[in-house]
Amino acid sequence: MNNILFIKSSLNGEQGQSNKLAQQLVSNLASTSNITIIERDLAKQSLPHLSQAEMSAWMTQPNERSDKEEKLANVSDTLIEELHTSDTIVIGMPMYNFGVPSTFKAWVDRVARAGITFSYTENGPIGLLEDKKVIVVAARGGIYAGLEKDTQTQFLKDFFSFIGIDDISFIYAEGLNMSGSDQRLEAAQAVIDNFTN
Repeated sequence: MNNILFIKSSLNGEQGQSNKLAQQLVSNLASTSNITIIERDLAKQSLPHLSQAEMSAWMTQPNERSDKEEKLANVSDTLIEELHTSDTIVIGMPMYNFGVPSTFKAWVDRVARAGITFSYTENGPIGLLEDKKVIVVAARGGIYAGLEKDTQTQFLKDFFSFIGIDDISFIYAEGLNMSGSDQRLEAAQAVIDNFTN
């Protein structure tokens, strides 16, 4: 069985193009195999900025945590468990001001945990998550893929590699606020329809 973690990060919810396109991909994958889907909508289930108190709760032994610390630590623990139990992570990713949505960064800050998803060694950090793949469905108003201003793609590659996931694919729907957007959207939909997991 293939377990998919489906992360939506558009602030526009179901109307966001990245969410719509990623949903199309997930539906296609679900139609070809027996899968379980865990959905994490970062607009509906928004995470606050990471605080010192929350990080401190992670570093406190579970049997020594207060009720408040237990609640704080449980947020990160739950997100990491979703990653652990998933074989494929599908991400609907809009571009906001040349980067990822702040809600997604808040997710990143909670799943990158030393000793759990990566480890420091004398040769540098090594990722601890194995045998997983990431598919990013990126929707952009302009055209950025392959250009210097596309810092988003490199950030996502670097982050997932940092926690041990080097199998990462990108499907781009770009120029959606430009002339010819309908054709570009159709081209992205065609890529999704022909995508195989």
